[in-house]
Amino acid sequence: MRRPVTIKHVAAEAGVSLQTVSRVINNGPNVRQEVRDRVAAAVSKLGYVPSIAAQRMGGSRSYLLLALNDRDRTIEGWRSGEGADWVDQMLLGGMLQCAEAGYRMIFELVDTHSSHVEREVQAAISALHPDGVILTPPHSDNPMITELLVRMGMPFARIGSMEAGEGFAIAMDDQAAAAAATSLLLDHGHRRVAFITGSDEYALSGARLDGYRQAVSARGLPDDDALIGRGDFTFASGVTAMEGFLAMADRPTAIVASNDQMALAALRVALRHGLKVPQDVAIVSFDDTPIVRFASPPLTAIVQPIAGMTAAAARLLIRAKAGDADLPLQTILPFAIAEREST
Repeated sequence: MRRPVTIKHVAAEAGVSLQTVSRVINNGPNVRQEVRDRVAAAVSKLGYVPSIAAQRMGGSRSYLLLALNDRDRTIEGWRSGEGADWVDQMLLGGMLQCAEAGYRMIFELVDTHSSHVEREVQAAISALHPDGVILTPPHSDNPMITELLVRMGMPFARIGSMEAGEGFAIAMDDQAAAAAATSLLLDHGHRRVAFITGSDEYALSGARLDGYRQAVSARGLPDDDALIGRGDFTFASGVTAMEGFLAMADRPTAIVASNDQMALAALRVALRHGLKVPQDVAIVSFDDTPIVRFASPPLTAIVQPIAGMTAAAARLLIRAKAGDADLPLQTILPFAIAEREST
């Protein structure tokens, strides 16, 4: 079997040290052009692909980004097999962006509710020495985590967060998205539009509720707390909220749910009660993961740019590590509405 080509083979072929090869690979300083040409020729001749270990030899970069996701919710989603692809889209955006820059992205699960969350984060960083950390909700707005990263001098990006604070904040405008979803239903003639909130642990849940209320108020309709169902992003909470709506004497004719699982729960409850969608009740969801596209009927949904947000986070952290100081602290990416048969 052919042995893999290593940095040692390149150094021997070019007649230089390992450190010189690494500096050339990383476009480092203090290397004569004649030496750079010899190393480049050796790399081309041998078909060498630089490893992270070789890249690390050339300077202060690790060429790794660490993405942290909430352990309990992620594992629950995987085990339930409900079909949400939030994690898939997050990995897609981050990994493709890292690959373009010669980086790798490591994905770790951390329990945001644990009293040892700081220790868990610190252990991961100490083991990997990443160049930056990507936080996903609810880690994005967890002060225990963000303050730890600030103390460690670790650059980080906060996905799905518009809150003021340290690090790069990358999000869509959740308030505007909820207002758009509600307005779509109002434009279809609905006047009793209900809203199922997300978990209060997520700052974006409050923003979406504000957007719903903004759209209702803009049409001169009353702010009716009975039309707000308290959910926590789980299917069960969507069932409870929808059952409550349908028990009302003057039930709503349209629902905005803060994620796909709760929207599917609303759909199931409606059908179980003999209602037709959208003739008797219309439904709009958030996220637009595959499960809503294959529902019957397919659900209208806010398309959240999950991959785009993670790609932006990775791009900002890589540029920051390269010394680029002219970077935006807040990035707002556009959302879209995929209108389907549920409205």
